[in-house]
Amino acid sequence: MDIIITPNRLSGEVVVPPSKSVAHRMIIAASLANGVSTITNLSPSVDITATMDCMRALGSKISYSNNTAVIEGIKSSPDKAVLNCHESGSTLRFLIPVACALGTNAEFTGSGKLPQRPITPFLDELPKHGVTFDIPENGDNLPCKVQGKLTGGKFEIDGGISSQFITGLLFALPLLSDDSEIIMTSPLQSKPYVDITIGVLRNFGCEIKETKTGYSVKGGQKLKPFSGAVEGDYSQASFFYAANILGSSIKIKGLNENSLQGDKAIVDICEKIMSNGKAYELDCSDIPDLVPILSVLGCFCKGTSRITNAARLRIKECDRLAAMETCLNKAGGKVKSTPDGLEIEGVDTLKGVETDSFNDHRIAMSMAIAATRCEGEMIIRRAECVSKSYPDFFEVYRALGGQFKEI
Repeated sequence: MDIIITPNRLSGEVVVPPSKSVAHRMIIAASLANGVSTITNLSPSVDITATMDCMRALGSKISYSNNTAVIEGIKSSPDKAVLNCHESGSTLRFLIPVACALGTNAEFTGSGKLPQRPITPFLDELPKHGVTFDIPENGDNLPCKVQGKLTGGKFEIDGGISSQFITGLLFALPLLSDDSEIIMTSPLQSKPYVDITIGVLRNFGCEIKETKTGYSVKGGQKLKPFSGAVEGDYSQASFFYAANILGSSIKIKGLNENSLQGDKAIVDICEKIMSNGKAYELDCSDIPDLVPILSVLGCFCKGTSRITNAARLRIKECDRLAAMETCLNKAGGKVKSTPDGLEIEGVDTLKGVETDSFNDHRIAMSMAIAATRCEGEMIIRRAECVSKSYPDFFEVYRALGGQFKEI
């Protein structure tokens, strides 16, 4: 779907969609619990559907309707399973150790950029604990076949690639008979995501202890059923907070003020920009998903904004640093990518332009918000990619007064 947007400020009220990060974790925990859990406020984005389908393949029973999933935990896992993760890095990295803990010989497949995204920490460490990998010889990581029953013990993991590897282990290790320890060999990036994992596991009766070097996990734990709602997503709310900075008037509802989500930082960031209009300097190691929309805001700040510690964005659905540099500069921005971030010189306004979404949901949504302040129409190619995380984004955009049409 290609769309052309006519610049217009947005106004009205929006209930932000449920957190994809929390939903992944609740679905997995419920599938590993002994009993039936009910999860409400669950949006069927492509990524979430991938996780539900994969947990079904591992033996859980999931029925879904009207944004509610009823999940019966795995009673017996199959000897073999094929798990299609589509483009979801979370699904892949969370479930490799889970499948191994269950003793299922699993083949993981995926599409888009997912086969090129790294799983190195697992390739390095899990073979020390009874697991073998079979991956292609062409440099891709998928399709990936894993065999063997995971055993406990010490897991030394590089925390600088993605927190998703830690989350995957935290789901798997409580299921093992032996106690385990995760030892970080480098500082953990995006720690708030691990905090979310621990919070979800706690709701399902599982305890994880944080240590000076990582995490301690007692083996033989039994997850208990839990029913609850998925809280609103601050990473999706960030687009509307940013729109308000750019002149829109949107009332944002459905968020948990006490959330563990790192992306809650968008509230304070926007308040500061609103108060002085000045450029910012942000270490985004814990808030990488905010970088695309923050780069849009930087174009309208006075001075030069700097985003650092975001190198991991080069291995997402696309190279998000290069993508935002390209998109915004085509629109008259002054953006320069660095090895681990962006430098954005304020320009006050952007011009209409034709740009690709790079098939990345966060690029498409960020540029749609940028379009509200453009001097001229903006064309976004492959805008349907928003279905990965926010399927009805453009319906909401139109309901708020956004003007666009398909071309």
